[in-house]
Amino acid sequence: METVEVDIPGSSYPILIRHGALGDSDWLRSHLSPCLESNQVALISNEVVAPLYADKIINALADYDVDMFILPDGEKHKNIASYEKIMNFLIEKRKNRTCSLIALGGGVVGDLVGFAAATYQRGVPFVQVPTTLLAQVDSSVGGKTGINHSDGKNMVGSFYQPKIVIADSKALSTLPDREFAAGLAEVVKYAVIEGDSFFSYLESNAASIMSRTPRVLETIIKRCCEIKADIVVRDEKETGLRAVLNFGHTFGHALELLGGYSKWLHGEAISLGMLIAARLSKKELGFPKEQEQRLFDLLRVFNLPVAVKGDPSLNVSAKAMIQAMGMDKKTIEGEMNYVLTKGFGDVCIKQKVENDRVAEEIESFL
Repeated sequence: METVEVDIPGSSYPILIRHGALGDSDWLRSHLSPCLESNQVALISNEVVAPLYADKIINALADYDVDMFILPDGEKHKNIASYEKIMNFLIEKRKNRTCSLIALGGGVVGDLVGFAAATYQRGVPFVQVPTTLLAQVDSSVGGKTGINHSDGKNMVGSFYQPKIVIADSKALSTLPDREFAAGLAEVVKYAVIEGDSFFSYLESNAASIMSRTPRVLETIIKRCCEIKADIVVRDEKETGLRAVLNFGHTFGHALELLGGYSKWLHGEAISLGMLIAARLSKKELGFPKEQEQRLFDLLRVFNLPVAVKGDPSLNVSAKAMIQAMGMDKKTIEGEMNYVLTKGFGDVCIKQKVENDRVAEEIESFL
């Protein structure tokens, strides 16, 4: 088992990474029980994950009053309607303010359940049990919770930390190839933030990563969590430093929005967003061409999209992208702050980039 501590004053918690964790009832019970404030538990999952793993959680908590709620699968369901359904469920089951919520699933489930926990009866404890690579390396860690709005991604939400994160790398064996690849986009993002050492590790171990070798998966999950935990501890509520975790996300979120949250998986949109950000970084900050090529090559090796061109179903323009980005949370008083990079390990916030220059780089991918 690998452990990463998120040492936020007053809200510290461990991330436990263990291959086969969900299959060990005694181990699960021993780590979940201290995080539950009472006998009342609400297990919330989705229609894809619940049939695979819900019984394992329920069996581990046989002595608890566990009620389960199943959400539909997909980013398009991360909305106010799903949030309301969770609220209705908790009220119907008469869960009080000592109840605990367990999020079993990917990033959509984790974000929704976290937001529900933050707001139900002004806040109840919750546990993250992420089952996708994207959730294990990124979204389950750091306390960002929320839902999408028709005009922007994650526009409604809260910073609210879980009591524990339990990541079973064995669960990744059941992920469809496309979902697994989408998670790798976030892994690549962390490598750009961390520096050449981690990026080179991904390049050297690409074959083992794609074959889902447990030892290698646990290594990359732990490293991503360490990088994120270090940043979150220093800037929990994204007043400055934490924004670097959004490398590629301003452009990627715009693509998700314009695609109706159904055209691309989150990681696929982030892959494209990182390449646009890299191209803009080269123009604005001198991001080395050699590193831009390595980023492009690694994303392609991981079966992630590297261009939007040639898809007749798309109706995306640079103008529409810039308009969508205007609702990004990094826009301050009408001024967009871009997360760019001078080179691997040197990600920063760049202000006052001309829209014409941004449009030019976006157009090169459309």
